Amino acid sequence: MRAVCTLVLLLVSLQCMAKDVMNMQARSELVDEILTQRFEQVLPSLMQRTNIDMWVIMSREYNEDPVIKTMLPSTWLSARRHTMLVIYNPGEGKPLERLAVARYAVTDLFKKAWDKEAQPNQWEALAEVIEARNPKRIAVNVSDAFALADGMSSTENRKFMAALSPTFKDRVVSGEKLAIAWLETRSKLEMQHYPTLTQIGYKLIGTAFSNEIITPGITTTDDVIWWLRDQSKALGLENWFHPSVSIQRADSEKFDQIKAFSKRAGENIIQPGDLIHVDFGITYLRLNTDQQQHAYILKAGETAPPESIVKALAAGNRLQDILTNNFKVGRTGNEILKMSREQAIEEGLTPAIYTHPLGFHGHAAGPTIGMWDAQEGVPVKGDYPMYPNTVYSIELNAATYIPEWDKDIRIMLEEDAFFDGEKVEYLDGRQKVLHLISSPGQ
Repeated sequence: MRAVCTLVLLLVSLQCMAKDVMNMQARSELVDEILTQRFEQVLPSLMQRTNIDMWVIMSREYNEDPVIKTMLPSTWLSARRHTMLVIYNPGEGKPLERLAVARYAVTDLFKKAWDKEAQPNQWEALAEVIEARNPKRIAVNVSDAFALADGMSSTENRKFMAALSPTFKDRVVSGEKLAIAWLETRSKLEMQHYPTLTQIGYKLIGTAFSNEIITPGITTTDDVIWWLRDQSKALGLENWFHPSVSIQRADSEKFDQIKAFSKRAGENIIQPGDLIHVDFGITYLRLNTDQQQHAYILKAGETAPPESIVKALAAGNRLQDILTNNFKVGRTGNEILKMSREQAIEEGLTPAIYTHPLGFHGHAAGPTIGMWDAQEGVPVKGDYPMYPNTVYSIELNAATYIPEWDKDIRIMLEEDAFFDGEKVEYLDGRQKVLHLISSPGQ
């Protein structure tokens, strides 16, 4: 009877989650609406900020620049043939000109600007479009440090430069800052829908970390992992990385950072008294989540976790507060990392901070605020400054000694948050209370 009730509750829970997810046509329409708003309301100020008046982005089919993938309409799942996009800012408050030097127009987002019958050579056609507009700075996506801003292939770069006259060759610059700005900056419409992603993620984690899915002494960590994968797919969502579920328990095993973050758990049966942890992310509406939370498995006779574990979670929450209170426009990732670690240590915490931008990609463009194996700072990527209207995965851990276990545990938290330039707001709250799972016989 209990199994039947559990199944009914699970089906009801999944049906409720499904209501949060649009069908494919509705998603397509929203993605294109967001993209149009980004071109019209976000990109002009970013081109002005980075002093770029022309941006040339290109990709051959199935070898897409990470940036071009965020600019194609929802019904284009890849570039076609050789897609060359030109975005030109004529200045004086005029709208951006968006051109496709390609065989096809890119829906109504990029106007077709190449007649192959009149000009058979696509590279020469591109050069003519550039010369007609006479830009002062021509950005292309090449970057030594930021992979997401380094999408122009070496072949394309060579042929592009060969097609230009000496005058315009001298005007070509790296579009690194513009590419990062485009990828990291969120629009108003995106932020109306981004919280929905985190809500779906929380609901999936909440169900996974419950007696609906976990029966202590029987369920393995892999069972939970594959349930999360299956249910993500059932809801029409993608996972941008394979989830992990790990266990900390009262044994002699010490916390291993490499094992926790790179080695996926195998068949490990979840037992009463365990502290379990999940790392989980979904992709929806071209945006991504990245979430980590904890659950405690109640032992027979327990109605709450040990107080020491409750305090450990509170220490993790305090580290979150310290970090986000140091967010400030213009402050670099390395500066924020250093300030936050120093403050946390002064307060008696044992911090590890490895926070990253979030958006079109899981590990997205923007300032890196530490890595788990680089707590002293990250060259170049950590020196990038913080800008407003950006989203971050607030990822960190705090070590706390648990007397009952005679060892330290790590409360590894990851919550998604928006920085508007003045304050940080979690997209749908954060974990302040452990998920609780009862054991058989309770």
